[in-house]
Amino acid sequence: MYKVTFQFENGDDVTAFAAPGENLLEVARKTNVAIDAPCSGNAACGKCRVKLAGGELDSAKTRHITEEEYAQGWRLSCVSKVVADVEILVPDIASAYRSRMKVADLGSAEELQIFEKTKADIADAGIAFKNDLEVVSVVMEEPSLDNTMPDNERLVWAVEDACGVSSVKLPFAVLQKLAEVLRKSAFRVQLVIRRADDLAEVLDILSADEKAQVCGLAVDIGTTTVSALIIDMTDGAILAKASAGNGQIRYGADVINRIIEQQKDGGRKKLQDAIISETLNPLIDAMCGASGVSPQHIYRMCVAGNTTMNHLFAGVDADPVRMEPFIPTFFETDSLYAQDLGLHIYPHARIIMAPNIGSYVGGDITAGTLASTIWNSEEMSLFIDLGTNGELVFGNSEFMMSCACSAGPAFEGGDISCGMRATDGAIEACTIDKETMEPTLTIVGDEGQKPIGICGSGIIDIISELFRCGIISPKGKFIREGERIRHDKYGMGSYVIAFKKDAASVKDIELTEVDIDNFIRAKGAIFSAIRVMLGSLDFDVSMIERVLVAGGIGSGINMKNAVSIGMFPDIELEKFTYIGNSSLSGAYAMLYSSEAEAKVADVAHNMTYLELSNEPSYMDEFVASCFLPHTDATLFPSLEMK
Repeated sequence: MYKVTFQFENGDDVTAFAAPGENLLEVARKTNVAIDAPCSGNAACGKCRVKLAGGELDSAKTRHITEEEYAQGWRLSCVSKVVADVEILVPDIASAYRSRMKVADLGSAEELQIFEKTKADIADAGIAFKNDLEVVSVVMEEPSLDNTMPDNERLVWAVEDACGVSSVKLPFAVLQKLAEVLRKSAFRVQLVIRRADDLAEVLDILSADEKAQVCGLAVDIGTTTVSALIIDMTDGAILAKASAGNGQIRYGADVINRIIEQQKDGGRKKLQDAIISETLNPLIDAMCGASGVSPQHIYRMCVAGNTTMNHLFAGVDADPVRMEPFIPTFFETDSLYAQDLGLHIYPHARIIMAPNIGSYVGGDITAGTLASTIWNSEEMSLFIDLGTNGELVFGNSEFMMSCACSAGPAFEGGDISCGMRATDGAIEACTIDKETMEPTLTIVGDEGQKPIGICGSGIIDIISELFRCGIISPKGKFIREGERIRHDKYGMGSYVIAFKKDAASVKDIELTEVDIDNFIRAKGAIFSAIRVMLGSLDFDVSMIERVLVAGGIGSGINMKNAVSIGMFPDIELEKFTYIGNSSLSGAYAMLYSSEAEAKVADVAHNMTYLELSNEPSYMDEFVASCFLPHTDATLFPSLEMK
């Protein structure tokens, strides 16, 4: 056995032991060392780069590591074998998806302003924001030799009298602490109650002088990014917000790779631990620390995620999701509690899951559709959620059709050599001077923040600008020369967005032809899905009255640029609106409002699901869309006029 020491730029060393010839990425995974591997170790993405600080590795050379970088010790962990004791430096960029947890400033976050507007739109549609949780104070006669009623019966009688119900339920979590709390508070207590018709379920028991907080947790589990809110269940106030990368990403950037990984021995537990132990619990701890909320006062949780994420979160076999006839274990379930999954909240907290409607259209879309309110509008509306899986809903108050396309992780920085989530250091907007080819960048974070990589909205801008300036061809190939344009020994071109000296990165930040090609395929998947779905209804883009774009890819999307590269249809820009993370907004509404929870179920039951893989025209449409902006220029008349 050889000793492997993982060193981090901002953290303690981690020591592991490996058998001779064992793959370095696999050693990192089994030791719980976070190394980003969107391609799941296939040497395709180049993001699992580490630096050899001592010892020896047997590492194959790849196009992702230049000769100079290789000489400096840079290696891809997925193609490296351990052949001796070794010391490995894991740079911040390799583990950024995990380390850059972001707790929002609730006083100034632009996303929260979008969120509040969405909440108001849902309320305007007639959804009452109230739920079935409340705090009730009761006083009981203390036991004596003349009054020997057991504690649970004493409490049940008191609750029946205080709430006017005929049935009371006491879960085991309450029974465990009942005797201690009653005697500590002289049988004067506060109860967190859930009412349901003639039933009162006692969720928690608190002493009379303890501050009673009734909080809830809303979570959007994205394939790449996880976002969460803690709210006050009595008034809906947002107490904390945070986001982080999904820890599962080191097992693959897309759902298929993760489903394959969970089929291996112990794989299902590894994937579940990656989302719960490595991602959600640290998020919960960080939000509770920032807001002063006790995790034990979080009595309800709502999860919105795609069908695969829901299965992996629950620890349920997801393999049938990807296998014909694509039948998941569940679309809806009401059987999960926090204690079942090891979540750092109240053990008996009920977990609401936004319902799935297909193998590739899940609860994130049903929750997002609620937030979009297209179900309450007469306008023909197109709802687009930009994520690793691109999902679309088209319709109005009379009908809704949905579909999903495999856009890949490019919108959230995956499959892009310098891509990253929309967190501090991400380039989120860009303009390029047509003559000098010099870029002007907008970077997420405080003033003076140096760039680390590019998030989704920045990638849209950069590719649009490169095309507008004639730097790249419709196929995404570089056709101009300059200081910022490079070609490797294979002739592959790239554009340097920020030189290393101006960036907070281990190398120059550049966009390569491979990156551009990956993004063109992602945008092509979205546009072709729009065309096929509209065509299946015998509609065309002129019938779209509004477009609602969602997704956590930056502070917003430059819609003009998105149209110019052929990602969105060429219609009036006034029809486009960016509505932020609609999945999280919908999860919030379901968490806080019992009516919203019921409405999402209604939306899911009444939405038609279109399976694009069964549509004969989809592949032709996709191929035609894999150009800038498209092979059919007549689809973009406003660009022709320029």
